[in-house]
Amino acid sequence: MNRMIRVLGLALIFSLITLPPAFAQSEADVQAARERFEEGDPGMQGWFRDAYAYAVFPNVGKGGFGIGGAHGKGLVYEQGKLVGKSSLIQVTVGFQFGGQAFSEVIFFKNKIAFDHFTQENFEFGAQVSAVALSAGVSADLAYSGGVAVVTATKGGLMYEASIGGQKFTYTKIEER
Repeated sequence: MNRMIRVLGLALIFSLITLPPAFAQSEADVQAARERFEEGDPGMQGWFRDAYAYAVFPNVGKGGFGIGGAHGKGLVYEQGKLVGKSSLIQVTVGFQFGGQAFSEVIFFKNKIAFDHFTQENFEFGAQVSAVALSAGVSADLAYSGGVAVVTATKGGLMYEASIGGQKFTYTKIEER
């Protein structure tokens, strides 16, 4: 039984990593996600305005059955200007069952934190936690190591008590 759970979990992770282009991002998707964050908490406007840079992942798919995974693509902005693309992969282990879709925003306080993100193999370990979007969350949101993360559930149902991490890739967009 344990072997079957592992095989199913690995198959799920593989399917999330190889999702079709429907999960690709566009500036319209990012703008819609940003508006959802700001509508969920108007204080988020200040976070977008004051952050040195930010990455928006409008559509992240997540699923798990013992072993879980998530995948999404996003756009990266430095001082309000589109500068790159990013992809997110998450792997988790522990009690988990179900699937969900969410949006995620990563805020970078300064150039140092942003430069760290743009280097290859940027990852968040199990110790970095995202704050779920709710009214007033912006007042309690804080940078940790120059980074703050906010998520907003879009749909689905996921039971989870797991640990894992997120890994990101970054590709600079050439000047337009």
